[in-house]
Amino acid sequence: MSRVRADEEEYWHSSKFRAFTFDDEDDELSQLKESKRAVNSLRDIVDDDDDDLERVSWSGEPVGSISWSIKETASGSTSSLDGRDSSLQKGSSSYAALPKQASSYSLSSLFKGRNKLSSFQSLSDALTDTGVKNYAPELRRPKAEYKDYSSDWSPKDTVRRMQRGKVCSLERFRSLQDKLVLLDEAVARHDGNVITAVMLSYLNSLPAEILFRELEVRQVALCHLIHFLRETGEQKFLLDLLRFLDRTEEVALSQYREHLNIQDVEKRREFLKGCIGLPFSAEDTSHIQDHYTLLERQIIIEANDRHLEMAGQSELFRKYPRKASILNMPLVTTLFYSCFYHYTEAEGMFSSPTNLKKTFKIPDKQYVLTALAARAKLRAWGDVDALLTTKNWLGYTKKKAPIGFHRVVEILQRNNAPVQVLQEYVRLVEDVETRLNLATKYKCHDVVIETYRDLKDRVQLTAYKCKVERGSAEEEKIQSILSNMVRNAYS
Repeated sequence: MSRVRADEEEYWHSSKFRAFTFDDEDDELSQLKESKRAVNSLRDIVDDDDDDLERVSWSGEPVGSISWSIKETASGSTSSLDGRDSSLQKGSSSYAALPKQASSYSLSSLFKGRNKLSSFQSLSDALTDTGVKNYAPELRRPKAEYKDYSSDWSPKDTVRRMQRGKVCSLERFRSLQDKLVLLDEAVARHDGNVITAVMLSYLNSLPAEILFRELEVRQVALCHLIHFLRETGEQKFLLDLLRFLDRTEEVALSQYREHLNIQDVEKRREFLKGCIGLPFSAEDTSHIQDHYTLLERQIIIEANDRHLEMAGQSELFRKYPRKASILNMPLVTTLFYSCFYHYTEAEGMFSSPTNLKKTFKIPDKQYVLTALAARAKLRAWGDVDALLTTKNWLGYTKKKAPIGFHRVVEILQRNNAPVQVLQEYVRLVEDVETRLNLATKYKCHDVVIETYRDLKDRVQLTAYKCKVERGSAEEEKIQSILSNMVRNAYS
C-alpha cells in the first residue's frame, strides 16, 4: 500500500501536465479545468479494489500503481504506439510488444471504484457523485474551501476574504482577544462594510458594557456602529451606547428624532414640549423651542383656515383652494402660506407674516424673497411695489431689494409679470451688462434703447433697430436718438 502511494506521488510530480494546486486559495476555474484535462488524457488504467491484495505484473511492480497502470494500458493497446502520447510510451519495448487484454478499469474506476463497462464520467460529474466510494476525497473540493468549514483562517485572511464577498464563519473567534484582533484588522483594511459586519457579529456574543468599553478606544469602529444604528432605527441600543460614552447632547438629539415617528399632531406637540428640558446645547435648545412654537402656531392657523374654507367665507380660499395642510411644514413654507393667504393681517394675529418674522427672527433677505414669491404668484403687483419701497426719515421713498433687483426680475418673470412691471425693475439693476442681458432676454426694448443711448453706442443702437418691429414706437425712438447723435456730432 505504501508503495502504491509513493508511485502515485511520483507520477503526479513527473507528469508534464500541471497538477491540481491544492494551496490555491482563490480556487480558479482554469486550474480545475487543467487538472481535468490531465486526468482525461489517461484512457484505461487498471486498479485493484482490494488494498490488501498485491498482484505483481511482468515488470515486477505491484498492480494498481500509477506506473503499472500506464504500462498496462500501453501494452494492452492493439494500435500503433506512434499515435499515443509520449507519456504513455515509457515502457520497455519487450513489454510493449507483448499483447495484453484490454483493461476493464478506467480512471473513474481508479477514483470511484467503477467498472469501465459503465459510462465514463467526466471529472466534474465524478466530483459531485456522492453515491460511490471516494478514494481521493480531496479532489471533490479545493483545499481552500475546506478551510471555510474548518474555520482555520487567520484574522488577516478572514478580513481579506470578506472584502472579496466570500462567506466566512466568525465563530472560531471566541475569546475577547481574538475578536478584538479581528476588529483591528478590519479597521486597518479601511473597509466600512467589513467593520460593520464584524461588529454586528459581536452584538449578541459580547456583553454590552465590554463591547462599549472596547469601542471607546476604537473611534473608527465606534463611528461605523453609531451610523449603522441610526440608519436601522435601533434606538434603544443607540441610546445605551451614547449614555455609556457620556454623550449627553447626542442622547438628547437621538430622543428628539423620535418625534418623526409620531403621527398625531397633538401628541407630537406634547413630545416636543418635553424635549425642551433635555440637555441640548444652547443653540439646539433654541431650535427645539422654535420647533415647538411653530407647531403650536400651525395648529391654530390650520384650525381657523379649515373653518373658513369649509364655511366659504373667504374669497381667497374659494379662488385658490388649499392644496395641503400647513401642519408639520417647515418655517419657510409656513411663511409663504401666511404671505399668500394672510398678507394683510395685523401683526397681533398668529397667522400674520410680520408676526412670524418677528417671532422667529426671520432675516430681511429671506422674508422679502418669500413674500415676493407669494405676492407675485397672486399677481398682486401693488403689494410687490410696496414690499420693495422704503422711506427714509426725511420722507423720501426709494426702491430697495435685499436680494438684488436681478433676482426680483427673475421671480416676476416666472410669474408672468407684464413687460411694464418688468421694465421698472430691470432699470434698477446697477450692473450695465446684467441689465442689458435681462432687458434683451425679456424683450424690455425701452431699457435696451435707453442703456445704449446713455452709453452713446451708435453701432449697437443701429444693430438693435433691426430687432424691433418695423414701424413700432421702439423703432421711431431709436431713429430719433440716432438723428440727435448725428446733429450733436456736427454742432
